[in-house]
Amino acid sequence: MRKIIVTVAPVCHVGKPIPEGCKNPLTPEEITEDVLNCYRAGACQVHLHTRDLKGNPTFELDVFSQTIHAIREHSDMIIQGSTGGLSDLSLADRCVSLNVPEVEIASLNMGSVNFGETVYINTMPDLRYWAKRQQEANVVPEMELFDLSHVECCTRLADEGVIRRPLHYNFCVGPGGSSNLSATGRNLALLCALTEPGTSWGINHDSMKDFSILACAIGMGANAVRVGFEDSFFYAEGKLARTNAELVERLVTLIRAMGCEPATPAEAREMLEIGSYWNK
Repeated sequence: MRKIIVTVAPVCHVGKPIPEGCKNPLTPEEITEDVLNCYRAGACQVHLHTRDLKGNPTFELDVFSQTIHAIREHSDMIIQGSTGGLSDLSLADRCVSLNVPEVEIASLNMGSVNFGETVYINTMPDLRYWAKRQQEANVVPEMELFDLSHVECCTRLADEGVIRRPLHYNFCVGPGGSSNLSATGRNLALLCALTEPGTSWGINHDSMKDFSILACAIGMGANAVRVGFEDSFFYAEGKLARTNAELVERLVTLIRAMGCEPATPAEAREMLEIGSYWNK
């Protein structure tokens, strides 16, 4: 059966309303328990930002490191760090997760985009800096695409030798209008039409109300899908998940209903070339 990487992003953004009855994990103990429940439900990868105990972006690694070490004690999940997040952190501070040896893959934002009433700035020099840091840390870059033009940014950096082929794209779709591309099948088709042959791609849907675009992506050939409180609390119209594990359970049910299987961490490492990406 075709294998699908299931990623969980368990911690909600600061300032995002949390529905009654949902517990947003913040402490190392809370995040670890939540993530391990997601692992048992079928997630093979966890996406984490460096945050403090209030969920604010930080360059301090205390909470992040404690959480990663606790997760690693009880699972072989892939740890995905972040070089993203709207904040006033410096370039170096935004990629401090790369300093934690357990981080195996990390997001690499491929350009700037409107974000609400502000702008999420990621210049080409910024991208080259983070890519170099990822290479130094032997961390695989996952290219985060918020716009159609970001596909060409990936190609440009690959042509420069800053990142390697084959590329691993992640399409970040959302409510549209004031931020990134709307979550529609048409936009997914446009993104896929622009990507290079032989690449792999996944998707996360910000503020999703149901799993419809995730199902669409799986049907179109995506090899990775993401859920978690960072993206949304809902799995169907008006249906609220109380925990991240519930989101993972329902996503795994959908994956199997479509004739696929969730990838194990070992299978996902092979799919993402973890351990060999920079050494080819």
